[in-house]
Amino acid sequence: MHRSKSAVALLAVIFLVKAGYVIHQRQTRPTTTTTSSTTTSTPPSSTSTSLFTTTTLLSGTMASAVVATPTHTGPLDGKTVVLDPGHNGANWSHPSIINQLVPDGRGQKACDTTGTATNDNYSEAIFSFTLAQRVREILLANGATVVLTRGNNASVGPCVNTRAEIGNSAHADVALSLHGDGGSSSGHGFAVLVPARSTTNGAVVATSLQFGQTLVNSFQSVMPVSSYLGVQGVQLRSDLAGLNLTRIPKVLIECGNMRNVGDAGLMMDGAWQNRAAQQIAQAITIFLTGG
Repeated sequence: MHRSKSAVALLAVIFLVKAGYVIHQRQTRPTTTTTSSTTTSTPPSSTSTSLFTTTTLLSGTMASAVVATPTHTGPLDGKTVVLDPGHNGANWSHPSIINQLVPDGRGQKACDTTGTATNDNYSEAIFSFTLAQRVREILLANGATVVLTRGNNASVGPCVNTRAEIGNSAHADVALSLHGDGGSSSGHGFAVLVPARSTTNGAVVATSLQFGQTLVNSFQSVMPVSSYLGVQGVQLRSDLAGLNLTRIPKVLIECGNMRNVGDAGLMMDGAWQNRAAQQIAQAITIFLTGG
């Protein structure tokens, strides 16, 4: 019997319920926060189903992943996209959890890390989560089902191997990890990190590279390619669990260098985040539709 990708994603939720996880429905209202330097507007979301509810694991509060259903029909009808905002807001306060070793596809590494921040202490965790929400709303309006690997910025993780498994279990059409880099302050620009071949990801290395190149072409209209990472905006990586363990096309984008004053100024700006989200959604749409 044929099932759509959206149906498969929801079946993954049912599987996890049977495994002992609780799911819930919720509606989220838009919120706007204004500071002296930044206006950040969090867009409203469609009804979301929690894939992993916040629960106590490894003596701490682990993050929830959520599935959001489309708000409209469009070119992404029947497609499932995983957005993986890096790190989490409470990682710093739970070192015993994030430092636990987990499989990374070539060995082991820490469950997660705290991420970087700008000189104004705007964290990578909140940047990546805010950007993921903006991208999600565009994709939902174009017909996609969207899975966020974490549904808030106030918990821990999930671990890097779990982030990969969320996408694999949802049988998503594509996955994207969203990050900001913490390089030398003299470096600037974005880079897309693509998977080197591992024992798990071999079937999707070529399509991941194709998606990565599409993303570079789109994103460079809002940020120049990196002056210090990769070649022409693309870097092959074998040390990232999310890329090593993926069985679906997946890349990671370092949207800019948060330690560089120029990049940071853009990344903290709500209007720039909206433009960045549009370019990311455009790349995903081109990749999934061939348009």
